[in-house]
Amino acid sequence: MIDALKKISSPSVANAIETFNVRPRNQGNMSSEIRTLFPELGPLVGYAVTAVIRAEPQPLEGHRASTFGWWDYVLSIPAPRVIVVHDLDEPRGQGAQWGEVQANIHRALGCAGVITDGSVRDLDEVRALGFQFAAAHVSVSHAYVHMVDFGLPIKVGGLWVKPGDLVHADQHGAVTVPAEIAPRIPEAVAKVEADERKIISLCQSPTFSADALKGLYKQIRPGTY
Repeated sequence: MIDALKKISSPSVANAIETFNVRPRNQGNMSSEIRTLFPELGPLVGYAVTAVIRAEPQPLEGHRASTFGWWDYVLSIPAPRVIVVHDLDEPRGQGAQWGEVQANIHRALGCAGVITDGSVRDLDEVRALGFQFAAAHVSVSHAYVHMVDFGLPIKVGGLWVKPGDLVHADQHGAVTVPAEIAPRIPEAVAKVEADERKIISLCQSPTFSADALKGLYKQIRPGTY
């Protein structure tokens, strides 16, 4: 299932989810500032490992999460894993938690990439590693970045993400995939794209006409005219 989802773009995944009517169309998607920085690596797909961080202030005593505890928690989530991080600073992105070192550590821990409303850095090195970044910001410094907590529901890009949620992200954005329909997404994508191909083929045909387009819409999209 994961391999199949990696071959599908996030807009196609979103289109497929709509066909199951399991949630409103304006839900399940992160806001547009969060998108993958390395489109050539393909979609980022995996199960969410959640955390919250701060970077502007130095950590307060007793308000810094255990690094070793975090690593153990990462391994408790099924692979492939996608780290999902909410930055508590305002404005966000004042210090990058994610760079070459953290990418190597988390790749070794079975993670495919990170989604964050905070910032990242070391783009060339991380791209070469094959670790995907989906981030709202890029920063030169890590400042005082530290993890505050992990393993809790977090809101990133306007979307609540729970530990273990299946997430899909590419250069268009990020979406969560409901577990109950996830195995059926590829088949649904094929059906949606078959209808879209009929429309596109007609529009590119030398015999195109508005009347023919209207007739086709009546067949495949009844009620939209």
